[in-house]
Amino acid sequence: MSLPTNLAYTEEHEWIEDRGEIARIGITEHAASALGDIVFVQLPEVGDKIEAGQACGELESTKSVSDLFAPVTGEVVTINEAVVDDPAVVNSDPYGEGWLIEVRVSETGATLTAQQYSELISE
Repeated sequence: MSLPTNLAYTEEHEWIEDRGEIARIGITEHAASALGDIVFVQLPEVGDKIEAGQACGELESTKSVSDLFAPVTGEVVTINEAVVDDPAVVNSDPYGEGWLIEVRVSETGATLTAQQYSELISE
């Protein structure tokens, strides 16, 4: 399982790519694999305020429904419409085309390095 080292991770299995004032957010390959085939994605709207540690969306798979937790506090500036139209992209490319939202960050929640996240999921 790949874990890009340029990303930060959360204990709730989200990743964050720091792009300066904007952060791109998605779920990890581990989470996508555990969920199974993702068939529906509910994301916050552009302009919505999200708060680190709080649910801000849902991912529905053939197995279950899972909350998407905000790893940062801020304003949603972009949602990935390609994922809304074809949720399977999250399974096939979770760190690339399967990103979920971009947020103008005012505060970042607790994060893990790739090494720390790797240790968390191997427990």
